This record gives sequence, C-alpha cells and structure tokens, in this order.
Amino acid sequence: MPPLRQEIDAGAAGLDTEALDRLDLHFTRQVDEGRLPGFLVAVARGGRVAHLTVHGLRDVAAGLPVTAGTLWRIYSMTKPVTAVAVLTLVEEGRLSLDDPVDRYLPAFAEPRVYVEGSGADVVTRPAAGPVRVRHLLTHTAGLTFGFYHSHPVDALYRAAGVESSVRPGAGLAETVDLYARLPLQFEPGTEWNYSVASNVLGRLVEVVSGRPLDAFCAERIFGPLGMTDTGFHVTDAQADRLAELYGETEDGGIVPVPGLPLRGGRPRFLSGSGGLVSTAHDVHRFAELLRRRGTLDGVRLLAPATVDLMTRNHLPGGADLRSFGSRPAHDEPGNDGVGFGLGVSVVTDPSRTRSPSGLGTYGWSGVATTTFWVDPGRDLTVQFMTQVRPRSSHAVYPDLKRLVHEAVTD
Repeated sequence: MPPLRQEIDAGAAGLDTEALDRLDLHFTRQVDEGRLPGFLVAVARGGRVAHLTVHGLRDVAAGLPVTAGTLWRIYSMTKPVTAVAVLTLVEEGRLSLDDPVDRYLPAFAEPRVYVEGSGADVVTRPAAGPVRVRHLLTHTAGLTFGFYHSHPVDALYRAAGVESSVRPGAGLAETVDLYARLPLQFEPGTEWNYSVASNVLGRLVEVVSGRPLDAFCAERIFGPLGMTDTGFHVTDAQADRLAELYGETEDGGIVPVPGLPLRGGRPRFLSGSGGLVSTAHDVHRFAELLRRRGTLDGVRLLAPATVDLMTRNHLPGGADLRSFGSRPAHDEPGNDGVGFGLGVSVVTDPSRTRSPSGLGTYGWSGVATTTFWVDPGRDLTVQFMTQVRPRSSHAVYPDLKRLVHEAVTD
C-alpha cells in the first residue's frame, strides 16, 4: 500500500490553515530543541486526510528523515486491535463478553483476591466471582503491571519475573498462565486498573480461534483492511523504515534506548498489550474502521452496534479513570471526564477534561508517545507519531488536542 497522503484541502474540510500552521510550529520547535527526534501528525475529516505533516528524523545518528512511510512501535495502541480481534469472535458466537475466562484458560479457575500483607506474607481470599471476558476488555479484572511499584501485588509480579509483562524467553501461553497464578488486586468488575489484561485477551483469541495471535490478526484484521505494514515484527524489506526509539533524559533531551525486539523474525512472545509496529497509513485505516462503525471500503469486520458498545464507557457506576486515582498511574488530570470502553478510552464529560475533547471521543495511546483518537461529533480523526518514552506523563497529548481543536472551524 502507498504511504498516507493528504486527500483534501484543509479549508474545504472545515479546518483553519493558520491554526494548523501553529500546530506544526509547536512540534517543530520541540524537534529543534532536541525534545523530539521527529514526528508525523495527520488530521482527517469525514475520513479524508486534510492535514499531514512530517518533520525531523526517524534516526538521529544516521540522519534519516521521518517520512509518511516510517514504521513506528505503537505499543499500547495494540490494545484496541486486540479488542477488535476478540469482538469478531464474540459476533461469531464463539465466546461471550460474560463468559468466565477459565472456560477457555483453565489457569484462571478459582481466582484469589489480595487482602493484606506483602511478599511471602500476602493474605488472599477466594474471589466472589470469576474473571469474565468483559473484565479483561475494560481493565476491571484485578490484574496489574509489575512496573507500577504502588501495590503489594505489583511486587508479586516483579518477584515472578514479569516486571515488563513477560518473563524473559517465555511465550504468550506460559506468561498468561503465570499471571493467573498471582492474586488479583480487587474483586473482578469493581475497579479499574490498567494492566496486562490485553495479553490475556491475546491468548484467549489463540485458544478460541485455534490460530496464533499474529496469524489471526493478519488474516482477520490487517489483510482485509489493507494494513500491509502492521505486525509483531519487521521484515528485512521493512527494517530500514523503522524509527529509532528514544528515552527522555532528566533535562528534557533524548537518548536512544532499547525497544521491542522487532528485527530477527517472529518473536516468541506475541503481546496483545503492546507488541505491534505500524505506519500512519495503517493506523488511519484502523481508525477509519471504527469511525465508520465496523465497515471500511466494503469490508465489514464488526456490526455498528458492536462498535457502539466498544466505544461506550463501561466503568463501574459510570465512573471516570480519575475515580481510581489511589493508584499513581491513574491519578492524572488528563483522566478527569474520561471513561473506558472495550479497549479504548471514552470522553464522558468534556467540561472536565484537561484539554478540548468532544463527547464520545475515543482512542488510545502508546508509551513511545504515539496516539490516535476519533471524535464522532466532529467527524474528526487524528494521529500523532514519534518515538520517545517520557520519564513521566508527556505534554504532547494535551497540547496536541488543544491545537487540533483550535483548527476546527465548523
């Protein structure tokens, strides 16, 4: 497939060109100041790209520029893709959102919930109910990440060798079984905790479909949508387009850091949580599938009602993410007025969000400062790509949202 390209004049799409120039200038300055290596930003109205800018370098040391065809590690933007994979199986009647996960993954039978203590002295009790498929999709299962360092269960993940979500050398099946042996932080369905749940969903797809996760996604999502550059590793032909990954330094600069081991063939661990590499063209195709409520260019992957369900807030009691702010990873101003659907965040109260957002806007971001969102009310689709792992929450997202929304004139 050719790279993403601009398809319509910004003014004809109801966008202010001077405001878009301010957007480009803002991020160009960050490149010039050494805070970003380079970036790509794309804004579409009604499915047609009305603004596309690339600037800076995908590899600073080699002097290689960002192009529309650059490959990016999209990390947690993998999660909505995994959610779509699960929902295709739900539509086929091969599983239900309310199915207990142990029906397909027996290791999740008889889950236990944390009560008190730490380390070897942790006290647990039997969970009141099973972990269900919908709990995994909404991150309400009670699972966690080992790198949080904010709860005794996080420490148990680290002790089990899964601080980075996978034990070195392990595959998906082995890793998911390990998660299942660890206690839950809370009763399934009662709270929200961003977690390894999408890896469990990836394994669920494998068991229910009888296909490896990468093969299922290629056959059922990437192929039908023409997402020819998306996958869990890069081929030799793709390798020279892969952007270098950088980390943020204490003084706001950037240095190269290790990233996903994308070269060298198919990885042993297929992460449904954060394992994909993609391009702006392919991310746009995926976002368009959702904006068009499950159908793109005559290919239907999901029913409109399923996409509507996916992009609706499912948090207990209609809460937002900030409601669960006792955990440091969630207690951020950007989580005010934002709920969570089936694999995507959902704006529930625009008046409380940190930056301008339309009601019902949904999407997700990746740890290397990649993001996409769809604003159905404005018929707006946006993506931003770079490759910087920030030391804490990155200012890119609120600035990006503010600048994009200032450009919308109708």
